[in-house]
Amino acid sequence: MYIGIDLGGTNIAVGLVDKKGKILQKASTPTLRERHWSEIVKDMVIMTHKVTEAAGKNLADIKVIGIGIPGNIDNENGIVVRAANLNMTNVHIAEEFRKYIDIPVNLENDANAAAYGEYFVQDPRRDNFLMVTLGTGVGGGIVIKGKIFRGFNGAGGEIGHHVIHTDGEKCACGRRGCYETYASVTALINQTKRKMAERPDSMMHEWVKNNGAVNGFTAFDCAKKGDSAAIEVRDRYITYVAEGIVNLINIFQPETVVIGGGISYEGDTLLNPIREFVEKNEFNKQGPRTQIEVATLFNDAGIVGAAMSAKKQKFL
Repeated sequence: MYIGIDLGGTNIAVGLVDKKGKILQKASTPTLRERHWSEIVKDMVIMTHKVTEAAGKNLADIKVIGIGIPGNIDNENGIVVRAANLNMTNVHIAEEFRKYIDIPVNLENDANAAAYGEYFVQDPRRDNFLMVTLGTGVGGGIVIKGKIFRGFNGAGGEIGHHVIHTDGEKCACGRRGCYETYASVTALINQTKRKMAERPDSMMHEWVKNNGAVNGFTAFDCAKKGDSAAIEVRDRYITYVAEGIVNLINIFQPETVVIGGGISYEGDTLLNPIREFVEKNEFNKQGPRTQIEVATLFNDAGIVGAAMSAKKQKFL
């Protein structure tokens, strides 16, 4: 058995995972991120006991514990170098956790953990894998020859911050034109709002009245009903997403690219035009081609990936 912990800014999700990546028991609790980090560690420990006992197991059954954390992670030493949303800087999380439960602990960037979870359940026989997560920002992770690519300093794989539009929109990172500023759901919402301001006749206005606010599905839903303004937003957004994916494929040539995040629920509406764009524009047009799929684990990816990446570490 393995424990996977997905530590987010809102919730701490903990799961008991078997060697095949199946979650046997899971639970969550609010992060309350304003607290001192040591209090957050205590809650992770409590939740570890909770899911283990609920599954009828004990700590002797647990081989290793994996924790996915948003931020820059020193995987070798179990240190959170910086996690801005959790007010953590140079924090020895693994060492602190082991004061309570003396089982090996592996730290992973949360996006890397989620990517590894999807890699593990999709087809781990495919050694080269890339995940793009479209959410508030654009995240993801890279697996090369079955191992998470972290860079030499733990900061590798920042998929959302390659530039697709020089001198484009301002990104939270300080640069302009980052992939995140065009392909995130936040960007899609902004694109939708701008189009609605231009097109008072669009049915997107009525959609918002019925649903309360603009979100990532506004343009997609109205486009399905034939609204021309919504179709423009949807198609332009998909082009931005596809453009970034072409860049990543050209660099890494993974066997599989998986798209995650809530917008991936759109399925073929999102996938088919991306596949067409990639086929037309990627550099490699001979030999085996990258497969593009949607994520399958969704909110459980972080738990599974944290557990399974910990399982792969050298202390085992």
